[in-house]
Amino acid sequence: MPTVEKRLAALGITLPQPVAPVANYVPFVRSGSLVHISGQISIDAEGGIKGVAGVDIDLETAIAAARLCGVNLIAQMKAAAEGNLARVVRVVKLGGFVQAGPNFFDIPKVVNGCSDLMVAAFGETGRHARSAVGVYRLPLNFAVEVDAVVEIA
Repeated sequence: MPTVEKRLAALGITLPQPVAPVANYVPFVRSGSLVHISGQISIDAEGGIKGVAGVDIDLETAIAAARLCGVNLIAQMKAAAEGNLARVVRVVKLGGFVQAGPNFFDIPKVVNGCSDLMVAAFGETGRHARSAVGVYRLPLNFAVEVDAVVEIA
């Protein structure tokens, strides 16, 4: 069975350094075996994906933004698991927030960009409960933000 790292490599994904907090919070908090990961925005080394879905960016770009949030979540999971993604027992829940225009209703499709990545990377362990919410604004005008609860051994 392929490891998470091998699955990510097959998807062409190299994990970045975990994104540092931009305000007064920590990237994750562990309570027992559950790790609560702070919201990860759609940022990458090139600046990421910003804008309002249905106004500034289209559905496909918004889905890519959610996938980028997933990459950043996995980077935080790796940090929380002391570098060993095999310690991830379960992706328990994702909370997805999409900066959406007034006539954009494909919020669940956007957040699938992150959800699909979790399943592709972790297999059945990546299946999770989820919220998908359209919001007026997100920090620094990023298109998508996703937080997570993950069980780590």
